[in-house]
Amino acid sequence: METKEEILEYIKTLAEQKTITRAELVSAYDSGSGIKTEAASANKIGIEEILYYIGGMIVFLGIAILIYQNWSTLGFGSRMLATLGGGVAAYITGVLFGRDKRTETVGSAFHLISALVLPMGLYVVFEHAGFDMNGYGVNTLSSGILLCMHLASYAVFRKNIFLVFCTVFGTWFFFAVTGFMYEGNPYFDNIGTLHKYQVLAAGLSYLALGHAFSTSERAPLSGFLNGFGIFGCLGSTLALGGWTPHQNIFWEQVYPLFIFVTLLLSVHMKIKSFLIWGTLFLMAYIVKITMEYFSKGLGWPLALVLAGLSVIGVTYVGITIKKQYLA
Repeated sequence: METKEEILEYIKTLAEQKTITRAELVSAYDSGSGIKTEAASANKIGIEEILYYIGGMIVFLGIAILIYQNWSTLGFGSRMLATLGGGVAAYITGVLFGRDKRTETVGSAFHLISALVLPMGLYVVFEHAGFDMNGYGVNTLSSGILLCMHLASYAVFRKNIFLVFCTVFGTWFFFAVTGFMYEGNPYFDNIGTLHKYQVLAAGLSYLALGHAFSTSERAPLSGFLNGFGIFGCLGSTLALGGWTPHQNIFWEQVYPLFIFVTLLLSVHMKIKSFLIWGTLFLMAYIVKITMEYFSKGLGWPLALVLAGLSVIGVTYVGITIKKQYLA
């Protein structure tokens, strides 16, 4: 039985002779360790899938423009048929195509059309029923209905496309419900304060879901959730810090901790989106602090020089981390 050191030396020899690739080694390791690389690769989006989804979005744009241009001339029945009826028809078509592995991606494109068109159909229904279309009530009802529909769809069909829609409509539902609950609260009187906290909470939820999905058959969704989650967290906390003379000292002091934890986790968990967004938002923070606190005392040109040098340093550190730990 060969020792581990002998096996590693043999692998080095094969690599020097260019008879084995890094991808083959990783695939062999993942196969032996039980990681489902085949399922993950099957869920990667290729050019064909992208074209299907682009086609679906073009169909949605066509329906939306048709309704917009002829809104005043179309009756309630015609509006219903074009929107709610079209969304239901697209959903049924997606289910039928999704039953065959060869046409499963085509089915996902029709599910995309359905998810985009159905909110328009619900808007038509609630508008005709006399609901207040400017309040949080209609948003709560619409998002809640669509969330329940796609949760049930995932429970039945177990397709990741429905989880994506659950995430989107769940976020919409969260924003609508919290907006309804905290509307008029004096703490959130400042423009955008409530939205900043909503984005922060949604970002943290995305990160939790991304971590939970990373070790299951839903792993292909982790990248999407981690990317949007960390962007929401860092963006909202940076915005909560405010701008002089109305800055929030608490969030300005907490923000560097968020950045440090993000960069630390990028190395520990090997998540590139954490490193990329952490580095970019660290640059933004340096520029912000320099403009706020040093531009007057040092002069604007010198402050810009210091900010530029800091950004260069941060960029170098980020690239070094990526090469050493995330390559």
